[in-house]
Amino acid sequence: MTNKYVYSFDEGKADMKNLLGGKGANLSEMTNLGIPVPPGFTITTETCIEYLANKNTFPKDMLAQADKALANLEKKMGKKLGDPKDPLLVSVRSGARISMPGMMDTVLNLGLNDKAVKGIAEVSEDERFAYDSYRRFIMMFGDVVKYIERKKFDELLNKMKEEKNVQDDLDLSTDDLKELVEQFKQLYKDKLGKDFPQDPKIQLQDSIHAVFASWNNERAINYRNHEGIPHDMGTAINVQVMVYGNLGKNSATGVAFTRNPSNGAKERFGEYLTQAQGEDVVAGIRTPKQIAKLKEEMPKMYKEFDEICENLEKHYSDIQDVEFTVQQGKFFMLQTRTGKRTGIAAAKIAYDLVNEGMIDKRTAVSRITPRDVENTLFPQIDWKNPKQEIVVIEGKEVKAQAFAKGLPASPGAATGIAMFSADKAKEEADKGNPVILVSEETSPEDFHGMAASEGIITARGGMTSHAAVVSRQIGTTCIAGAGDVSGMHFFGLSVIGMNDIEVKEGEWMTLDGFEAVAYKGKLPLKKSELSDEMKTILKWADEIAIKEGKGFHVRTNADKPDQTKVAIDYGALGVGLARTEHMFMEKDRLPIVQKMILARDSPEIRRKYVFELLPFQRGDFEGIFREAKGYPVTIRLIDPPLHEFLPDEIELLEKIWKNKLPVDSEEAKLLREVQATKESNPMMGFRGVRLCLGIPELIEMQSRAILEAASNVKKEGQDVYPEIMVPVVGFVKEFELAKDIIMKTKDAVEKESGVKLDKFKVGTMIEVPRAALVSQQIAETGCQFFSFGTNDLHQMGLGFSRDDAAKFIGLYLELGILEENPFVSIEQSGIGQLMEMTVEGGRKGYKEIEIGICGEQGGEPKSIDFCYRIGLDYVSCSPLRVPVARLAAAHAVITNGPRK
Repeated sequence: MTNKYVYSFDEGKADMKNLLGGKGANLSEMTNLGIPVPPGFTITTETCIEYLANKNTFPKDMLAQADKALANLEKKMGKKLGDPKDPLLVSVRSGARISMPGMMDTVLNLGLNDKAVKGIAEVSEDERFAYDSYRRFIMMFGDVVKYIERKKFDELLNKMKEEKNVQDDLDLSTDDLKELVEQFKQLYKDKLGKDFPQDPKIQLQDSIHAVFASWNNERAINYRNHEGIPHDMGTAINVQVMVYGNLGKNSATGVAFTRNPSNGAKERFGEYLTQAQGEDVVAGIRTPKQIAKLKEEMPKMYKEFDEICENLEKHYSDIQDVEFTVQQGKFFMLQTRTGKRTGIAAAKIAYDLVNEGMIDKRTAVSRITPRDVENTLFPQIDWKNPKQEIVVIEGKEVKAQAFAKGLPASPGAATGIAMFSADKAKEEADKGNPVILVSEETSPEDFHGMAASEGIITARGGMTSHAAVVSRQIGTTCIAGAGDVSGMHFFGLSVIGMNDIEVKEGEWMTLDGFEAVAYKGKLPLKKSELSDEMKTILKWADEIAIKEGKGFHVRTNADKPDQTKVAIDYGALGVGLARTEHMFMEKDRLPIVQKMILARDSPEIRRKYVFELLPFQRGDFEGIFREAKGYPVTIRLIDPPLHEFLPDEIELLEKIWKNKLPVDSEEAKLLREVQATKESNPMMGFRGVRLCLGIPELIEMQSRAILEAASNVKKEGQDVYPEIMVPVVGFVKEFELAKDIIMKTKDAVEKESGVKLDKFKVGTMIEVPRAALVSQQIAETGCQFFSFGTNDLHQMGLGFSRDDAAKFIGLYLELGILEENPFVSIEQSGIGQLMEMTVEGGRKGYKEIEIGICGEQGGEPKSIDFCYRIGLDYVSCSPLRVPVARLAAAHAVITNGPRK
């Protein structure tokens, strides 16, 4: 049985998008609806897949089917391709399943040759139109099909306009265009060594080859990578009868949206040109007119356009992006597709469509993408023209100077004064100046400067480097690895970037965290916040996730009261992770921590310093509990190894040597302690529960601070749900010993305060693979919750160092070893099995155990979907990711169905 490779427009329909591509399916659908569409046929996506698999060879019978479809088209139109008297002309356009605007190729006016152009001139009674169409076809065919640089044709066109002293293509005469046709044909011959093809069948076959091949052009591949579109879908091809917007003054062509794609307003939005073809509108060759002007210029055509837009929007129940042509007073639709829109517009359109009765709330939620939420949430550069990187400063349009590109570690946009150390950044910020911290890389000691900065850019490091992880946590825009990606490097008190652009310390710079591009100078930003429509849609999302997902919800990772407030305002239902070690890095506390470390040989003195930290910690926790508004707060005991709280060894050595400090100086004592606590692999060393059991008063102090804070806030009349989490547990006994200290402390605090903390829980973070293997035994000890620390779980489970993996993860993605960066999205086939094992074991050991995730992946939509599927109760993420996670939680429920 022969495969069917070709469908006429009257054979297809909208639900055949996978086979006919979005454009082909919608052309068929409009044809079936009786909308005026130039007839044609579609060559299927499956044809493209076979073509590419067979080394750019057409499948057997495809050309025969295309010839038959062409013959039917010729019969319908009463014209023939290549007829010298009244030729049929067609367009050849790509059309993938998922819209990829401008990424693949198109050929217009196909069928013209030296004889046919004369026939067109005679039939149309417009010789200029005929030769204008011919020169366009030669240029497009040469560019798209034969890969002759478009600019070579443009140079000839511009030279002609200069010689004739005209500004616009329309001002060239018929004779000028005839001469231009000859010049274009000569260019074609000079470049390829043969004449421009005169056989329309050869033109058509070559064009089909080119459009199929354009599926794998660089821009199409890059677009699919960016948008997450699979590379194996292929594109369909639509061969359609040409209609002409350049056939006289009563002809026009335009591109429009049924609603405003920028702000979502219910109004027609678009542009058009008279005496033009579609490429003129999008290419910017001439300045187009606003679509509202068409109402004045061609009222009858506008009325038909407006009615069709209304009907299409009702039919598809969504904003449509349409292309149209008016040929000598007759209206034709060339395309309709779901319109791309901004995040703000997406929310307003979905909200309005619900209120208009066109869609339900569930559909509205499913139509909002995580990127839509992101784009309404973070500060953004206020571009006048984003493609050309034009901004308006003091009333003047200015092109921004991009000087570095890196990895998009933390989104948003920030502008400030460049400072090259954490201390200087903090000092400048304390003066009230916005700061961008520029650094080779960051360490925990830089936290004060990082927290004070509007944005951070590092020369080294990846998406899970210290700078990246902390920036996402504290909601600061960050570009990582700019040296690795674009060669940004330091030179004295300057940083040098692309094109040798230099930014000196103290000068202004701007970061675009979405695109991971840094600019010299102060660019204008615009404030982003959730619109009322987006807030409403996210409430609908919560209803779906919580009701159908049996309580599936979103918490936040927040270390400070202000972060907690932001997250709760964004809809978080609690704190899934509060890191206590960040609190130790404050300047008034760090010296105490260091004294505690130095007193390791004197338990009594060490205990004294440990408990000096208690009031600080208690105050921090009180603030977090207050801002949590009665939702659960999970606080993790100290996790990192002690050396992270000590100065850098090299810096200490230099200080001692330069100042000739004695061996009994504080610096010398610190140096000895730095050397004593130094570990070969600190991330798998003396940290977490190991450190806590080595210094048990740390557990006691932190537990007391948490529980006293909870008691104090409860006395104020507010509900509190304190949860203490023990990190880096791998053995049941580790958890039991830590839990014993915590529970004894709880009993003591309740007795002292007279406040019963009946909503208290104690649990552990699952980050050591062994903990997954013994999860049932851990749960059986009375462990009330598990929370996956997926950063370390991936690091230990995969045997990848987070700090070093960036060197090869790109290669592994390219080779297909990894499907996703595991430090961004959960590696489901391996680490995912450990997580499933943990959920199963935990629930066997303790039926009521609560299980969530607090690693970086907790805010990533694919990971959230996985967490829902394996039965987690919640996900936790940084405050600014909460709205995205709420949406993703609802999407997970919609995609996978309700829990039973």
